[in-house]
Amino acid sequence: MTAPPPLADPLSASTEAEPDPDLLVAEEEALLVALQHRYGYDFGGYARASLRRRLQLACTRLGCVHLSELQGRVLRDPELLRELVATLSVQTTEMFRDPSMWRDLREQVLPVLASYPEVRVWSAGCSTGEEVWSLAICLHEAGLLSRARVHATDLDAGALARAAEAVRPAADAQAWTAAYQRSGGSESFGDYYTSAYGLASIRPELLERVVFAQHNLATDSSFGRMHLILCRNVMIYFGQDLRARALGLFDGSLVRRGFLAVGGRETLRFSPIADGYEPVTPDARLYRKKP
Repeated sequence: MTAPPPLADPLSASTEAEPDPDLLVAEEEALLVALQHRYGYDFGGYARASLRRRLQLACTRLGCVHLSELQGRVLRDPELLRELVATLSVQTTEMFRDPSMWRDLREQVLPVLASYPEVRVWSAGCSTGEEVWSLAICLHEAGLLSRARVHATDLDAGALARAAEAVRPAADAQAWTAAYQRSGGSESFGDYYTSAYGLASIRPELLERVVFAQHNLATDSSFGRMHLILCRNVMIYFGQDLRARALGLFDGSLVRRGFLAVGGRETLRFSPIADGYEPVTPDARLYRKKP
């Protein structure tokens, strides 16, 4: 005779139930408040759906079951903070990303900047540096690098360290070269890096005019008066209020008739500063501040 199946344990059943949405929101808010209070990082203005996905990814990477466990570990171990910040701040970038934008920058913006005795540029949210290296090459080819000052900033100190190091696997150089050529580059791209032991290093003289610094668009102020600001594919992860704050920061940092470059999925339309800018190109990735 077959024995009847065992009765379900009500305690086990309760632990396997779907997580309480209200509890998840409470844990999420508590973690964000704790990060700001303990370390000064403010992620509260990020788009919530994207932030929630990245918090869960951080739990997985750090072996935490719940956000409350993640909170406790990060508050007690600052070394884990670096991993958490790297996960929450999206680090997706590449050399000459969106080559047509760089071509427009070469043709529409740099010739105007060439008329200035000095050129001040801010690359906000520069991630691991590929945008900054691309910018330095464009400035060099336009004859502007020697009188330029480039401020490269990011929230993530680890990403900034990689940006300043300027070393990547040599296999990446093939993609760099193709994007460079599509961006309007006409020189030998191989002259801009050296290869050894399977690594490609951007030539250090290209970065002599670059200052790398940690900066939080949610809480920090501007870097002075800029002729060109690039903040590309960063604000798509911001909520409406934080996006408005960042744009206000850029507006206050740009000189009259200065230029602002944004990502392909970003726009100034319907923003608080929209009336003060005009698109430089039809696709509206480059804007110029009105007089």
